[in-house]
Amino acid sequence: MTFGLEVLRARKGDCLLLHYGTEDAPRLMLIDGGPSDVYGPQLEPRLLELQGDNDILPIDVVMVSHIDDDHIKGILDLIKAQRPKARDLHLNVSSLWFNSFDDLLNSTPAALGQPATASILAGVNPAVTFASITLEGEEQHQTLDVLSSVPQGRSLRDGAEELGWTPNHKFNGGLILATDASKPVKLNNLRITVVGPMQPELLALQEAHDRWVKEHNAGQKKTPEAMLAAFTDKSVPNLSSIVVLVDVGEGEDKKRMLLTGDARGDKILEGLALVGALDENDELEVDILKVPHHGSDNNMTTEFFERVKAKHYVFSGDGEHGNPERATLQMLLDARGLDDDYTIHLTYEIDDIDERRKADWKKKPAAKQGGGWSAAKQGLAAFFDANAELKKRVKVVQEGEPHIIELG
Repeated sequence: MTFGLEVLRARKGDCLLLHYGTEDAPRLMLIDGGPSDVYGPQLEPRLLELQGDNDILPIDVVMVSHIDDDHIKGILDLIKAQRPKARDLHLNVSSLWFNSFDDLLNSTPAALGQPATASILAGVNPAVTFASITLEGEEQHQTLDVLSSVPQGRSLRDGAEELGWTPNHKFNGGLILATDASKPVKLNNLRITVVGPMQPELLALQEAHDRWVKEHNAGQKKTPEAMLAAFTDKSVPNLSSIVVLVDVGEGEDKKRMLLTGDARGDKILEGLALVGALDENDELEVDILKVPHHGSDNNMTTEFFERVKAKHYVFSGDGEHGNPERATLQMLLDARGLDDDYTIHLTYEIDDIDERRKADWKKKPAAKQGGGWSAAKQGLAAFFDANAELKKRVKVVQEGEPHIIELG
C-alpha cells in the first residue's frame, strides 16, 4: 500500500500531491496549485518527473479547495499548459473537485438573467472599487479575496470542461458538502469524508443571496462595502473551502490525513462533529494535518490543536500576509507540549519566512503594528531558538527535492 502527502513549495499558497494505491499501480490526487509562479518552477517539473518515460501521467482527481488566487492560479496555469498538442507533460485527469461560488449560491440564474455571482458583483470593478474598501478584519480580507476570485472560478470550470475533466464525479456532479448523513466516498483504496463546507451554513448563505437579489431587483442601492459585510457575516471564506478527511486501512493499520483548505478551526470542528468523525472525547487523531489557512492565527485556537492531534503538521506559507504566524506555533506548542511525538513541516527556511513576515509587518497601519518589528517578539527564528526541542522537530521542504510524508 502507498499512502502519503507530498508538500510542494507554493509561495503564500497550497500545492499538495496525495500519493496512494500500490507500488505497482501508483495513483495520484492533486490538491490546489498555489498562486502565480508556482506551476512553472514547482508543480510542472515535479509532474514531469512523475510522468517519467510514460506517455501520460494519470491523475484521478484535481481538487481545488478554495477559489482564492493562492489555491487556484496554479491549476489555471496547468490547464493552459495542457492545451497545446506539442508539450512535454501529458496529463489524463479524471475529475475536478471544486465548488464554484455560483454553485454555492444554488447555480440558478438571478432574475437579471445572469449567474448568481454576476448579480452580486454587478457594476463592481474588483480592481478599482474593492480597493477602496476599508477592511476591518481577517474575515473581510478573506471574503474580498473570494469574491474577487469569482472570475477565476468560472475560468477553471470552463477550462476543465474543455479538457474533459468530469466535475465532482463522486458527488453526481453536484456540490461537495458535509451533512449529518454524509458517508465516505471511495476513490480506489481511499475513503474520503467531506467535512466542509457544511449544509446548514450553505443554506444561510443562499438565504442571504436571495435577499440580496430581491433588494437589488427592487432598485435598492448597494455599495461594495455593504455587499462585503453581508457575505462576511455568512462565512463566505469557510463555505468556499472544501475540507476532507482521507483515510486508508482498518483498525490499527488505519492511516488518515485532514486537509483543511482555508477553513476556520472552529468550523472544522463543527464539521467533524456533524459527520461523526470525533471520538467519545470529541477529539480526532490523524497522521497528517494540513494546518488551515497557512498557519494564520485568525483561523486557529489552542483548543483546535488540543482536539485535533496529528503526527505531522504541515504549514504551507512563505511569510507573506504573516503566515505562518508565530502565535499559531505557540498554540500548537501549548496544546501538545514536548512529550508527544510529532513533526512540523515548513515549506521555506525559517529565516526566509521571517524576512517576508517582517516586510509584511511593515505594510500594516501603525495602529495595528503595536510598535515596530521585533525579531525577538515576532520572529519565528527567535521562537524556535527559545524552544530548541521543538526546533529539532522541524523539517523544511527543500528546493528541487520531493518532500513526501510517507504513511504507508
